[in-house]
Amino acid sequence: MNSSTLRPVDELLWSWPTVCRMATNEWAKGFARSIASQSRRRNWTPSPKQHALMNSMVNELYRDTGEGDFEVIE
Repeated sequence: MNSSTLRPVDELLWSWPTVCRMATNEWAKGFARSIASQSRRRNWTPSPKQHALMNSMVNELYRDTGEGDFEVIE
């Protein structure tokens, strides 16, 4: 995925509970909690800045996890 490509909001929100648990500083924890709360409102959509930050946090969550790496067993 290109770094300039934003994931769909529903995909970001699927990972959001983990983002909330794994946030490493007070600002990130507060932002994650705020998004979790706002996302429960009907017809809510993040601002472009929120969407970009959410995308960045989810990307950071999955960076270096080995996701996509696999070993072929013959």
